[in-house]
Amino acid sequence: MKPAGWLALKSSAVLLPLMALSACNHAPVQPEGPLYSARDYVGDGVFTDGIEGPAVGPDGALYVVNMGGNGTIGRVATDAAGNGQAQLFARLPAGRIGNGIRFAEDGLMYVADYAGHAILRVDPANASVSTFVALPDAHQPNDIARAPNGDWYASDPDWANDSGQVWHIGKNGLAELLVGDMGTTNGIEVSPDGKHLYVNESVQRRIWDFSLGHDGRIVSRRLLIQFADHGLDGMRSDVKGNLYVARYGAGTVAILSPDGSLLRQVELKGRKPTNVAFGGADGRDVYVTMQDRGAIEMFRSDTPGREAGLP
Repeated sequence: MKPAGWLALKSSAVLLPLMALSACNHAPVQPEGPLYSARDYVGDGVFTDGIEGPAVGPDGALYVVNMGGNGTIGRVATDAAGNGQAQLFARLPAGRIGNGIRFAEDGLMYVADYAGHAILRVDPANASVSTFVALPDAHQPNDIARAPNGDWYASDPDWANDSGQVWHIGKNGLAELLVGDMGTTNGIEVSPDGKHLYVNESVQRRIWDFSLGHDGRIVSRRLLIQFADHGLDGMRSDVKGNLYVARYGAGTVAILSPDGSLLRQVELKGRKPTNVAFGGADGRDVYVTMQDRGAIEMFRSDTPGREAGLP
């Protein structure tokens, strides 16, 4: 959950190209511990309060924005003890600040740049940055999701007016406004079968289920769930279609079934989770970025994520 107005770093120098990384690329298999029990993965203050992303790359590492300063991307590898070791991977060009991250099948990284009103594309081989699609009419691109057919979706909140919209972006990089006149659109995800687009509204505390046609556009919509308190932020789906939702201010990750039933709430150490991502050797590690701590927590699920960084 990130209102506009953050400062960008001015350097565009690459710090840690992925091709140079040969050790700790894939998380070691850890002994099975208690499920849905949160612990620290990266400690306090390593990231700014703009900590977001997160996404696991094809190398098995976790990538998270705003490490040590805004406008950066950090790479977190798992050590032999199961803890995350963070290194600065890259600095975005001046005036750019990342938020949501996703990877495509070709291994390229895509980053929602809310300061520059664009979706950026980062080549992990050398951390070079290009613009995948410019969104000059967007309020501030916040989070992105990739459908199984290669289409992209971007949430676009207008925090000042408690409103927002959603963009559809084809594989060719052509963008169109998919739906407007929503609440503060934030977390966004596509179901494993590609037939449903889920979008939440932070201030209104609602999650919408949009049925998608073959062309990736909306056929119908329904209210999946509305919470009575606290905000909503990033969310991800597991392979069963369950949604893992960061409950900003509540200090939990809510796990919902595809029909909107609340299956469980995972208690976190911090109060302000901003996003979640699946990873680990079996895809069942759930990483949670924490705004109030500048840290990353994690817990184990019994189900792998839809996108878990696995080939």
